[in-house]
Amino acid sequence: MFKRILVAVDGSVTALDALDKAIELQQLTRQQDGEAEIYLLCVYKHHSLFEASLSMVRPDEMQIPDQALTEYARDVVDQAKKHALKQGVTCRGFVKGGRPSKKIVSFAQTKEVDLIVMGSKGTHTDVDGMFLGSVSQRVAAHAKCPVMIV
Repeated sequence: MFKRILVAVDGSVTALDALDKAIELQQLTRQQDGEAEIYLLCVYKHHSLFEASLSMVRPDEMQIPDQALTEYARDVVDQAKKHALKQGVTCRGFVKGGRPSKKIVSFAQTKEVDLIVMGSKGTHTDVDGMFLGSVSQRVAAHAKCPVMIV
């Protein structure tokens, strides 16, 4: 049924819910076709050089914004891996920079993913429970494989 399941993670509760659902699906398919691989992907949005140039005060040890965002994204993936490991599941984690919806869709195509599982809203959604998040909407609209929104 599913050989590769992509879970988009961003540190939100709904992303962990999506991971739990992907693990459930993996358990179901394990009995039929062998174990599906689970890929975790955290995409951070690049910090523009224009925004960086607006800062007038430069500290002695300045960390480039993309480096800080990459580290945060790695932490998010590591936490998701630990969450899965508690359930006896190992996952492969990836971090990418760019526009989240585009990176999720292109990553899914590159890795020949059979299913994308993601939360209905991420960490930046202001209105709780009223609207589907913009990233999940765009991924659902552009993905070439099925998308499960949890």
